[in-house]
Amino acid sequence: MTPAPPAPPTPEPQEFPTFRLNSFVPAFLLGWGLGVALTFMVRGVGSALLGGPCEGRTVVALLVPLLLGPGGLAFTAANWRRPRRAALGLGLVLASLLPALYVGAQDIGGLRRTGCAGGYVVVSRLDSAGQAGGSVSRVSLVAGTSQELTARVGGYTPQTHPGVFTVLAQGSAPGIHATVTPDRVRAGQPFRLTVSADPGAPVNTYTVGVSARTPQGEKTAEAAGTIEIDVRPAPQATPPTP
Repeated sequence: MTPAPPAPPTPEPQEFPTFRLNSFVPAFLLGWGLGVALTFMVRGVGSALLGGPCEGRTVVALLVPLLLGPGGLAFTAANWRRPRRAALGLGLVLASLLPALYVGAQDIGGLRRTGCAGGYVVVSRLDSAGQAGGSVSRVSLVAGTSQELTARVGGYTPQTHPGVFTVLAQGSAPGIHATVTPDRVRAGQPFRLTVSADPGAPVNTYTVGVSARTPQGEKTAEAAGTIEIDVRPAPQATPPTP
């Protein structure tokens, strides 16, 4: 009788690593501390090497979070059976969020306030007192009517861009009109935006574009914004009762 072939060896189940508090916390804090040090080191080196206020600043702000976040997760996954190294990787991941991502978001916000990230036009509704309310991106309009909104040039400040912006507004189709008053404003100064639809305008969704430009040295600073107009049919007149 031919002997039965030996059974294949059964693979040993992989045990989930045990994280002990006395070894996890120091390694975790070490990873977080290394991430903090790298964050401020890169910001310091970037500030020293970049002469201009705008060029390259966005890369410096996002470089460390993009390195520490995916890099820390990959390091943790590769060393998940080694508790101390895994804890070190988790510390790097935390550092990618706080302070790296938080500081980077603050830096990018500063770039927008100084005009380095470009400009934009914010469109808002008017409240009952005629003041600007919350910003809107879409309004509904009955054919044959108009609506007054308010807008302003954002992304720039009067200190960084003291010139006057020339504002233009235009509908995306015939029968959709947009006018601005006044058409020359400074950064942050509100102006009226009136949108209207002709009585025969087809029911559809249209776009009104608003742009603003001002000379800035040898260049031109620009800002733009859009708002969608939902045109609804005019109510039908009720025939007189005989």
